Amino acid sequence: MAYDEGLATRIRDIVADRLDVAEKRMFGGIAFLVNGNMACGVHHDDLMVRLPADEHEAALGEPGARPFDMTGRPMKGWLVVDAAALAEDDDLRRWVGRGLDFAGSLPPK
Repeated sequence: MAYDEGLATRIRDIVADRLDVAEKRMFGGIAFLVNGNMACGVHHDDLMVRLPADEHEAALGEPGARPFDMTGRPMKGWLVVDAAALAEDDDLRRWVGRGLDFAGSLPPK
């Protein structure tokens, strides 16, 4: 399954200076992990982001956000942001930053 390499490159540019971020192929796309915890990734043309569960519902009200659902059961704390809502670098940087912050708050794996 293909994913948007251009979006992946934009994320790589955001995380380039971080020594605690690694890439891994997952979900038919690419994931970015902080100390082994997934923070965000690219699935098809969209961004997957991991957030604290208590921020999930509010984040779904933001432009382009929807539940992350690969199995018919949406995953709490995970959402997808449509590519159209990420056209501006600041928007992508904000979403990726939120995922990085949350993953960085978790114990290393």
